[in-house]
Amino acid sequence: MSDPVVVLADSTLSDAATKFTNAFGAIAAFLAILLIIFFAAGRASGRIVKPLANVIFLGPAVVLLFVGLVVPAVRTAFLSFKNDDSTKAVGLKNYDWAFTTSAIQHVLLNTLLWIIIAPVLTTALGLGIALLVDRMKRQAVYKSLIFMPMAISFVGASIIWKFVYNSRDPSQPQIGLLSQIVISLGWKHPPNWILWQPFNTFLLMVILIWVQTGFAMVVLSAAIKAIPEEILEAARMDGATGAKQFFWVTVPMIRNTLIVVLTTVMITTLKIFDIIRTMTGGNFGTQVLANEMYSQAFEQYNIGRGSALAVILFLAVLPLVGYNIVQLRRERATR
Repeated sequence: MSDPVVVLADSTLSDAATKFTNAFGAIAAFLAILLIIFFAAGRASGRIVKPLANVIFLGPAVVLLFVGLVVPAVRTAFLSFKNDDSTKAVGLKNYDWAFTTSAIQHVLLNTLLWIIIAPVLTTALGLGIALLVDRMKRQAVYKSLIFMPMAISFVGASIIWKFVYNSRDPSQPQIGLLSQIVISLGWKHPPNWILWQPFNTFLLMVILIWVQTGFAMVVLSAAIKAIPEEILEAARMDGATGAKQFFWVTVPMIRNTLIVVLTTVMITTLKIFDIIRTMTGGNFGTQVLANEMYSQAFEQYNIGRGSALAVILFLAVLPLVGYNIVQLRRERATR
């Protein structure tokens, strides 16, 4: 009689080998097609050279964009009008559920708080640090240290902050840095930070702010340094120094960059999934739209509702992306 463990291991190995072979075959076929196209382009001449070059360089990107983005987006929109197992059309029922159910309204409110508070604080903190660091010696060292969290994934950052927010009984040795600090300051019975509603949502925002502040600092620092010295000197001669120069000269001069940074962090915030998934799993009143979408589609297996939430998320991100593109084009046009 065969050992079930051995049979299961052989089956798993066989499935893995099949998937690897299929993936390798697909990649090999794609590379072979590219080689054929490049070979044909190398032998082309005359009028077809330019159109053929456009096809070669743009074709693969357009195909991958269509297959990886356009088709899934259309399919998701189509599934959002279906029931849980996509067997029957239900019209706008899934969207009605999303906007009228109290639990989902709370999710939407949490998401709204995230996209308002976290980007504003990130941008403001990044701007403040940029102004301070630019006046210091060895500023590259300090900027590198502040930018370093950007090299960490949101999952890794969440694990780090999970230790910071760790809570134990005050009679026991504290692992969590935050609990130890507040106990040292006299707060004898601090709460379990992750369960402390509604403040736990704001504590989770700190993780995003910690990671993204370095990005805001670097971009805004470059924008501040790009301000012509003649303008700053003229402002000083007119008596604009300190806070006046900051609010009436520096901020207006970097307004477009501020908006780009703010909207970029907003887009990242709208799609936030990793922090919530790692820290709380959406429990304790911390659920946001992206994690609720995943929960509906892949945990509760309600494809219709999950797709509806995905469409809502897509429509929320779309204006921010469009506005960002417009601002970048305006900034380039003024240079």
